[in-house]
Amino acid sequence: MPLNEAAQIKDEKRVLGELGPRLFGGGLIVGVLGVGLALIFGALEKDAFRHFAHSYVVSYCYFLALALGSIFVVGAQHLMRASWGVVIRRYAEIFASVIPWLAIGAIPVVLMAGSLYEWTDPELIAHDHLLQVKLPWLNMPFFIVRLVVYFAVWTWIALTFYKNSLKQDQSEDPEITVRMNRFAAPALLLGGFTLTFFAYDVLMSLDYAWFSTMFGVYYFAGAAVSGVALITLTSVLLQKRGILSRAITSDHYHDLGKLTFAFTLFWAYIAFSQYMLIWYANIPEETAWLMHRQEGGWSLYYLILLVGCFILPFAGLLSRQIKRRRHLLAFWAAWVLILRWFDIYWLVMPEYNHERVPLHLMDFALWIGLGGFFVALAAGSAGRKSLVPEGDPRLTESLRFENV
Repeated sequence: MPLNEAAQIKDEKRVLGELGPRLFGGGLIVGVLGVGLALIFGALEKDAFRHFAHSYVVSYCYFLALALGSIFVVGAQHLMRASWGVVIRRYAEIFASVIPWLAIGAIPVVLMAGSLYEWTDPELIAHDHLLQVKLPWLNMPFFIVRLVVYFAVWTWIALTFYKNSLKQDQSEDPEITVRMNRFAAPALLLGGFTLTFFAYDVLMSLDYAWFSTMFGVYYFAGAAVSGVALITLTSVLLQKRGILSRAITSDHYHDLGKLTFAFTLFWAYIAFSQYMLIWYANIPEETAWLMHRQEGGWSLYYLILLVGCFILPFAGLLSRQIKRRRHLLAFWAAWVLILRWFDIYWLVMPEYNHERVPLHLMDFALWIGLGGFFVALAAGSAGRKSLVPEGDPRLTESLRFENV
């Protein structure tokens, strides 16, 4: 972008404006209706809300992954001092800033633990030696303490980035960027550890007998590609509304497309590596988890997931031209975001039903409902703040970015 065009960024629309309250109000309405409808379906199932509980974990971990992936994008850009992504970094900061509210969403997981986790059953513990060995870790008081620690760490990281970025908009102090660059390395390290253990606690312990040291990385890979895809889709949708219409160019979309493509490959690599090691070792304690996800009605689902999560986006994002055309890139970003939910569904729901895929309107109602709340929270966090970090000393360089 030529320098004279870069100067014109001050003249274009950079805030949500009237769109913000509409997104906030509409999101709340969709959230209440979606979750309310899911509760009705859950009551009609007459299974003591077991289906509802598992479905809630699916959608909750999906939207949490969006926020955690956004934290990763912010931290990685600061760590690598990437000037190209300054213009899209504010979206990631906003999505990450909903973490404190998502902490409240973990309360239903705790309340429904009896319907989710067999390791909460005292009678089973009394007769299962494996559970007795794991009891120092798998017990509700310590489980709750760990959740509090995870969300405290994520909240601290997300708000530190966001508040300093907003402060820099006012002060234009370049030293803030230097401090955030230094903060990024320990933040990403600590965030990676806590994300990994969260995946172990909330998702992997649904089957207390199974274990995989790669499971946390698997969840991280999905969160990373989700965060990049969400930022890409948000950029396109905002530009359709005339917001930041000149700030984000095909060169920025090209890099977003490359990141989406790269993390799609990374997710596939981790998924294959985990599968291959379990298949090759052929240890019954490890293979049972995969067998539940490859037999009965889950066999076709597994193949669809392989094609939808890897083969199609790999082929679709391979072309340079697709990455530079925002509407085509938006399609693949939306595709990735949709298939990420089906991936987490595959992680969770076989623990509810091993024989068939229990897809139900309740599952989609919860997905849409929690999505409404997520949009409302993000819109509320954005408020009337600028959607580009105006005080960042690298902003002009980002606006002039050309992707070779």
